[in-house]
Amino acid sequence: MAVTVRLPTQLRDAVGGASAVEAEGATVGEALESVFAQHGELRERLYQDGGLRRFVNVYLGGEDIRFLDGLDTALPAGAELTILPAVAGG
Repeated sequence: MAVTVRLPTQLRDAVGGASAVEAEGATVGEALESVFAQHGELRERLYQDGGLRRFVNVYLGGEDIRFLDGLDTALPAGAELTILPAVAGG
């Protein structure tokens, strides 16, 4: 099923400047793998040791997937994922 993955400004250079990309998958992990197949550089920037980096947040309909089923979270038809790396500083 088609999924829209929205990307913040700091990741757009890895996808040719697009603010969103289309992906396929029944779960969050499958959708991200679909994106990585097209834009391999994103894997290094989002994943570490086979999972999401600590500072990378992924939201499904405004809900953090860490409070759902993580990368195994099922995606409804037409789902929208938003990737937001945590920002620190002051």
